[in-house]
Amino acid sequence: MDDPFELLEEKVRKAAETVRRLRDENQALARERDDLQRRMATRLPLDKAPAGPSPADAARIESLNAELKHLQHEREQIRRRIASLLEVLEALDSL
Repeated sequence: MDDPFELLEEKVRKAAETVRRLRDENQALARERDDLQRRMATRLPLDKAPAGPSPADAARIESLNAELKHLQHEREQIRRRIASLLEVLEALDSL
């Protein structure tokens, strides 16, 4: 059977890796959303009136915003779990 500390270390490593991956995905989605919003702001129809997003762009922005919120929520859950693990580790240090 594996050492409990090794199992804990592995879980902390996996959590840290997940946080890094989610942060990278979050940043990529934010950049893509900003790019789409910038592209939409520069689009002008023939009559020069400000154009709204195309249906495809609007759907993509909505999808990106939903995914971004989901990733932020997931990241916050992981942060809470890591904080809980750190409290356990600190309690072990004080023994």
